[in-house]
Amino acid sequence: MRVLAIIPAYNEEACLAGTVSGLVRTCPDIDYLVVNDGSRDNTDAICVEGGFPHVTLPINTGLASGFQTGMKYALRHGYDAAVQFDADGQHLPETLPVMIEAMERERADIVIGSRALAGESEPEGLRGVGSRFIAGIMRLTTGTRITDPTSGLRLYSLRAIEVFAKAFDLAPEPDAVALLARKGYKVVEVPARMQERQGGVSYLNAGNAIRYMARTSVSILLFQWFR
Repeated sequence: MRVLAIIPAYNEEACLAGTVSGLVRTCPDIDYLVVNDGSRDNTDAICVEGGFPHVTLPINTGLASGFQTGMKYALRHGYDAAVQFDADGQHLPETLPVMIEAMERERADIVIGSRALAGESEPEGLRGVGSRFIAGIMRLTTGTRITDPTSGLRLYSLRAIEVFAKAFDLAPEPDAVALLARKGYKVVEVPARMQERQGGVSYLNAGNAIRYMARTSVSILLFQWFR
């Protein structure tokens, strides 16, 4: 399989070089594309100086648009699968061969790296409650049991790449996974250890986390039935 790692990056100067070097060292057969989403720090300069394959968007457009840019690239360049790989160093590249093998073996459309299956503890507080609630409503609405619905480490088949590349309002989030599962796309999980962000600042503060969980839940329960 020809696999592209899509690395969305917004103000990730502290982590990006280490993330890319770890990916290249561990998975030399996987291509990658950094999508610099209008960063205001030195992210673009790091891409240029390091010779990283990258696209720089003129303004910050958000994860959905940045990810779609990578999916369009994957589709146009004939990749068989694409994986979302965080620039902040949380995702470990040694998980990727396991995900690719699972996709081929299970003929899956989406493979999710699950912290729960790796024995890691659930997020604490509201994030943990929200994650369990999302897992429950995904199972209720799709019949698919997903142990780590908020994991951002997801491998997509060509069939799924085409959907994300052509849709105008589909983000790489649990509600999109639920939508595709309900439409018959096969979703599987593999164990995946993850580490803490290696630098920079996450946008998921308490307020954003609550809004994220609420929006995702409403989308799964209501909006996806009209798509």
